[in-house]
Amino acid sequence: MLGLPKSTEFNKRIPKQKFYDNLTVSPTLKRSFVDQIRIIYWANKIAPSTVNLAEGKNVTEIEVFHIRLNQKTLDENVLKQIDREIPYHILFVLEYDGKYKAVMGYKEAAGSGKAAFKVDRYYQTEWMPENKLPVHLDGLNIDTVYENFVRQIAGDVLQAATPQESLKEAVARDDRRDALQKQINKLQAKIRKEKQLNRQMEMNTELKKLRRELEELNP
Repeated sequence: MLGLPKSTEFNKRIPKQKFYDNLTVSPTLKRSFVDQIRIIYWANKIAPSTVNLAEGKNVTEIEVFHIRLNQKTLDENVLKQIDREIPYHILFVLEYDGKYKAVMGYKEAAGSGKAAFKVDRYYQTEWMPENKLPVHLDGLNIDTVYENFVRQIAGDVLQAATPQESLKEAVARDDRRDALQKQINKLQAKIRKEKQLNRQMEMNTELKKLRRELEELNP
């Protein structure tokens, strides 16, 4: 899959029940697994033991999960549940109707609690032929391969603002961008409803400030 070296092939089918049977999973999430997923394959294992890469400090190995879907959409909570149960970084390759989509979460070690990792957010490509997916094994160690996978999938969204900007900083900047856009949308809605001119002017001043901050966050 994805033109990865044959030495990384794992090709093990994983029963989807593994991710919701005997676990505290809501009926809605269980229904998403049942209705939306046809089959899950553990397709590849990218690690120093399977490919010529140095060990990473933060990432020990990357699993490639090939998920065949029964429909074009997949509840993101399904991916979160799988990510919670698998203590490694996962590259998801979704397949539906002959097209493919790559999805990967920005995954960090959890500070405490049962989970080994927490997923900040997911990035994904559009649907396309498998050989067109912009996912390539690039890097000298597992850390850089993982970071490059996330950036490749995210595209311009995580384009580095400076050569020194880390992936964590790029994700934080993207989070702030999203938060600002939500503030802008909410403020615009308030301005449209506001009747008092002086209050409209105050909110427009705040709106300009938020827009400037948003523009400064773009690389």
